[in-house]
Amino acid sequence: MLLVVSCQSDNDSFDNKLYIKSNTKVGEILFTGGDPDQEKVLQAEMAMPAEQDIKITYGVDNSLVDTYNEAYYETAELLPAGNYEWIETESIIYAGTVLSTESRILFKEFSQLDRDKVYVLPVTISDTNIAVLKSARTYYYVVRGASLINVVADIDENYLSVKWTNPSVCNNLTQVTMEALIRVRNFDKMISTIMGIEGSFLIRIGDANFPSNQIQIATNFGNFPSSDVNKGLPVNEWVHVALTFDASSRTAIIYVNGKKQSEDFLYISTVNLGNNNFFIGRSYDDNRWLAGEISECRIWNIIRSQEEIANNPYSVDPDSEGLVAYWKFDEGAGSTVKDHSGNGNNALANNTLKWTPVKLPAPGQ
Repeated sequence: MLLVVSCQSDNDSFDNKLYIKSNTKVGEILFTGGDPDQEKVLQAEMAMPAEQDIKITYGVDNSLVDTYNEAYYETAELLPAGNYEWIETESIIYAGTVLSTESRILFKEFSQLDRDKVYVLPVTISDTNIAVLKSARTYYYVVRGASLINVVADIDENYLSVKWTNPSVCNNLTQVTMEALIRVRNFDKMISTIMGIEGSFLIRIGDANFPSNQIQIATNFGNFPSSDVNKGLPVNEWVHVALTFDASSRTAIIYVNGKKQSEDFLYISTVNLGNNNFFIGRSYDDNRWLAGEISECRIWNIIRSQEEIANNPYSVDPDSEGLVAYWKFDEGAGSTVKDHSGNGNNALANNTLKWTPVKLPAPGQ
């Protein structure tokens, strides 16, 4: 590749030269729109301790955009000047050390960028008082629109319980909407669980004498809908499922991929979800897990319209009116899933979570 220069040549040997500290030549910055500013740090280093203080200045080399595109078969554009700001362009390696102080650059105003384009910012060592390793003089920041969902959790043989710090927001609900995005590998068990409370208000899949791939709402006042082999969910496909319930009309509706699937009456006065019997991926016992992946679990204290449900399967604004619990499952590591509603009701996995990289929305994912 053009970015890689042979280190065997006389003018790029590994004598005690300066180079940008990084395992790669490229760093990717993903954005979805109104993201917060992102600060990035650059450091340079040397193989052996400096004999004197080494001063380093970084700059942007616009001419290297073509070099990047040729090397990586891209059609990237230079990142506009309004979308980055140098906080510190200079750094220093002090005599007797090998690593420089930090230079910092702020990437900002993502909402001004076109999510369908790729931008690149070639940052290079523009001035220093020592020889520079040519093949490691430049670092390319690549800025591109992210998929709305980039990682999900696999909860096969696992489940999550909520550590309620503010349970009241999910109790005494006279209107409720519950949503989840799921991809199930199989429906080999009689019952698979999405979320809710066993014997009270639960979204699950399957039941005795009921298709193992059909959504069922199980409550203490009966279950719905009735068995229907034509309402089964597919395997290995992302499916958005939603439930709305309005206590004033007793009306409950199930939506699958934004389309109304079932409607019936439930004689319930209020819905209470804010207690320690609420689980994601568990109901009666530990064996009713969801054999697949999950994302975008939400609870609302309002009735979401069919249009709202259909238009927002992959993301909603955490500050949306009526959103009282929002587990995005976008951490990518660890076993704690944050409640993005701001109510602090995080979910904790029973076992170590497995994380799956994805790009949603995208056909066939």
